[in-house]
Amino acid sequence: MRLVLIGDVVGKPGRQMVTSSVPGLRIEEGLDLVAVNAENAAGGSGLTPAIYHELIAARVDCITMGDHIYRRREIFPILTGESRIVRPANYPPEAPGRPFTVLTTRGREKVAVISLLGRVFMSPVDCPFHAVDRVLGMIPGDVRVILVDFHAEATSDMQLMGRHLDGRVTAVLGTHTHVPTADEQILPGGTAFQCDVGMTGPHESILGRRIERVLETVRTFRPTHFEVATDDPRLHGTIVDVDPATGRATGIRRLVVDAARAAELNERARSGG
Repeated sequence: MRLVLIGDVVGKPGRQMVTSSVPGLRIEEGLDLVAVNAENAAGGSGLTPAIYHELIAARVDCITMGDHIYRRREIFPILTGESRIVRPANYPPEAPGRPFTVLTTRGREKVAVISLLGRVFMSPVDCPFHAVDRVLGMIPGDVRVILVDFHAEATSDMQLMGRHLDGRVTAVLGTHTHVPTADEQILPGGTAFQCDVGMTGPHESILGRRIERVLETVRTFRPTHFEVATDDPRLHGTIVDVDPATGRATGIRRLVVDAARAAELNERARSGG
């Protein structure tokens, strides 16, 4: 089977790349599960119910979040009532949302998805290593395919999580920095790993925001609104091939879709493949 994690969706340009690309990618790549990190999907920060439903309608199977998960209070009912979205598992038990979910693909394979937050250069949260150990003990034994989205800042933090979970989950893929790393690999125990899968959004930007606005604040200390940029939209993600009988990864590769390619994928989906 084959799954993909699409990196941080930033604002409307990122959402448009997902909605135009994912249906065609499912056909072309034979994707069994599509997971999307959408914590920046609403104006660059947070997620709304309308955007959640927009992404699900675009054939996204599961949405992961990060440190901006609660920027929009209106998402709380979605977090508590829907099974296709997860909060960071190392948030307190009282935090809205579920620490993991188990989904069934069209091929009847069960896949667990876990979200975690790192601690290095991030807001204080519970230990992600203890949290993921606890969650793994809660996942039914017949679920062999497990995807972990580790939303973290430091590559050392990400590498530690990969080694901590090697052989126990299918993939540990990083999000949050918006910059894809070139370290995709399968660790000795059979776990696919990459520090960061990248950003889905406008790449003529500073991490998805208008360059001149960010520069002005950095150079002058005058606060400005970091508006979402618009130019050069791209979709970044990572595809993992999996042996469903063992849950071990058999392949991993980066995925990049630019605007022209997104248009081709959209046309392919519209024409039925």
